[in-house]
Amino acid sequence: MNAAHPETLAGVREDAGVQQRRDAAVAHRERVRKALVGARPEQWVVIDPLLRAGERAESTLRACAAGALYIWGGLLPQEPDTGRRGGAEILMRDLDRGGYIPVIVVNHKVTDPRQPEPAEFHPTTSDLYHWDPQPDPHRKLRQQPRDQQRLAHLYRMLQRHGLASPALVGGVIGFHFDRILVHDLTQVLADYDQRYADRIAVVRGDLPTVPSKVPECRQCPWWTRGGADGRGCEGWLIDHRDVSLVAPGSRADVLHGHGVQTIDDLAGWSAAEPEDWQHGPFDEAVVTARAWIAGAPLVRRFEQVQVRRADVEVDVDLESFQEFGAYLWGTLLDGVYRPFFTWDPLPTDDEGRSFGEFWTWLMRVRAEALAAGKTFAAYCYSRTAEDKWLYESARRFAGQPGVPTVEQVRAFVDSPQWVDMFQAVTEQFICPNGKGLKKIAPVAGFAWRDPEANGEASMSWYRLAVGYDGEPDLTQRTRLLEYNEDDVRATMVLREWMNPRVPGPHRADLEVPALADFAQVSGAVSGGGTISA
Repeated sequence: MNAAHPETLAGVREDAGVQQRRDAAVAHRERVRKALVGARPEQWVVIDPLLRAGERAESTLRACAAGALYIWGGLLPQEPDTGRRGGAEILMRDLDRGGYIPVIVVNHKVTDPRQPEPAEFHPTTSDLYHWDPQPDPHRKLRQQPRDQQRLAHLYRMLQRHGLASPALVGGVIGFHFDRILVHDLTQVLADYDQRYADRIAVVRGDLPTVPSKVPECRQCPWWTRGGADGRGCEGWLIDHRDVSLVAPGSRADVLHGHGVQTIDDLAGWSAAEPEDWQHGPFDEAVVTARAWIAGAPLVRRFEQVQVRRADVEVDVDLESFQEFGAYLWGTLLDGVYRPFFTWDPLPTDDEGRSFGEFWTWLMRVRAEALAAGKTFAAYCYSRTAEDKWLYESARRFAGQPGVPTVEQVRAFVDSPQWVDMFQAVTEQFICPNGKGLKKIAPVAGFAWRDPEANGEASMSWYRLAVGYDGEPDLTQRTRLLEYNEDDVRATMVLREWMNPRVPGPHRADLEVPALADFAQVSGAVSGGGTISA
């Protein structure tokens, strides 16, 4: 679509989150370059990034022919016959076997720390300044298949010019810039070759394709835009009632293998569960299809919806900026919104001050509730981010006033007092249109003040709010605070909708159909037929 209809994207603003991540990756690579090249400049050849692509490729090949130890910013010649093009942040000469080892620099985490313990597998890492790959018991691997695919791509390009190291390895320097993660490419190359052949056939028009929903569709401009007819993938999928709308990604691939192409096919399924289905209860996938046809945004799994309630309840939501830190912890208690924040541009030590104040306040509210003989609970929506930054902040700012120890954080998040509303929704509802707070809270009657409010947009607002690119924009600070406040209020409204304090029937039980309502299909479902219990 990019190649065939570039005019459609003219004037289309790139997704703010994508641009933010690209800018952060550029800054990260520059930091790595300065540190590595600056340590031993005499060992490095740096390819001028301002040269034209052909000139950069020629410079890279000349440096390889001259036996350069390290090459930064190397670009390999484009291959018209295969369609390959690409380069590596680092090409490192293999002093033992000859040839070059590609090392890429990425702005995401590739390993996590862990305490040394007996394990069947330890990732292989090397010192940043001295190549010496060894099993590393202090780290556990993060699965990042895209990194291995890129390294395999570079290996094939080096191999074409007789420059690939026989070691069949590649390296990755991740966000933490502490070690080089070493990947064995022996088993990766065959998978890469198959994937690449498939993709190049698509680009060249040799392999006809149709839309299918995958997670990346959320940020793709073609989701709502089309080529000649102007319709995007979303419109095409809805028109064709494509099954990937309710079973995206690999789920749709499995269903296609069983002849299920449309939502109606899935809704009418009456055979046994497919043996290769590994995506949760299959009957729920069928109910999801039936609910989509009926226009039901949620389906109850149980007769009565429940959420743990307490005498004293605090709603919590944080805002972070990429991997730099969490600049805002928003809370809601008795209808009063209290934010704890820093507007010093991240990374900053002032983040530790705001986090310490947040934690101190939260623990004081809990202690006062327990001292008064009352129960206490704190609520968030999808605890993954909150847990991550609770632990990260405790580690990074250990010893600062109010900052808890990692053990104190663990004791809290592992207790029943820390309630994840996302988990409550996941356990009790089937959600044909998604389970994000922006999808679920409106069903409970909540609306955000800002129509553009979402996590990706907040990245751009934050840059303006702290003045990364100029003078700080105070209106964007207000915008971020209102967005955060709406998030915690949405969590509170959702909880009250699911399990109100006042006696009587729960609104969720009255307003959301149950599984039994979709247990049988009355007549033909195709074309929006009726559903009955």
